[in-house]
Amino acid sequence: MKIWTFEGGFDENLTYLFSDGNGSEAAIVDAAVPLSVLLPTVEEKNLLPSKLLVTHTHFDHIAHLDEYAAAFPKTEVCIMNGSGQWSNNRSLADGDTIKVGNLTVTALHTPGHTQDSTCFLVEDALFSGDTIFVGRTGRTISGRSDTRQLYRSITKKLLTLPENTVIYPGHDYGPVQKIPLKENIEMSPLLKAADEDDFVRRMDEYERSR
Repeated sequence: MKIWTFEGGFDENLTYLFSDGNGSEAAIVDAAVPLSVLLPTVEEKNLLPSKLLVTHTHFDHIAHLDEYAAAFPKTEVCIMNGSGQWSNNRSLADGDTIKVGNLTVTALHTPGHTQDSTCFLVEDALFSGDTIFVGRTGRTISGRSDTRQLYRSITKKLLTLPENTVIYPGHDYGPVQKIPLKENIEMSPLLKAADEDDFVRRMDEYERSR
């Protein structure tokens, strides 16, 4: 598996491009940076994006989606519960799988930061959007966020993954761009919460200290 990372967009956003490392078929995770940023890599590596995986529909993560869709008109826009309407839209449900070359991508519905938040698991890579970052979790300050729901999503679906799973978050907010799950838990007070109430308390403290 090959992964290319592109930083930019609204707030140190990260867009990812990946393939199985053998064929030309590829997938893009989030349309956060202009097409001109990743197009040279697509062309140099002779890649053909067939899937555009949307971690959630906050504007910064879909800012350039129309531009991507126009450049790759046969690409499926894969999004949880049909929360966006684009040509070639593919509505996902929790646990759905998506083929990209010889890779199998599993969509994990992880509501909390938003109701359509989705993480994409591919081999030992987890594209986590704004559900979990290096050193902390996503925030729950928007209208449809839910801190308790976020806790359940993280503890039931993400912290149960193998400890060598590598987190590829939606923003470059930490000391490194990516991190193994085990190391992330060790460095994050939020991920070490004792229970749901403790997580809510720690999230409140985090917001007050910003």
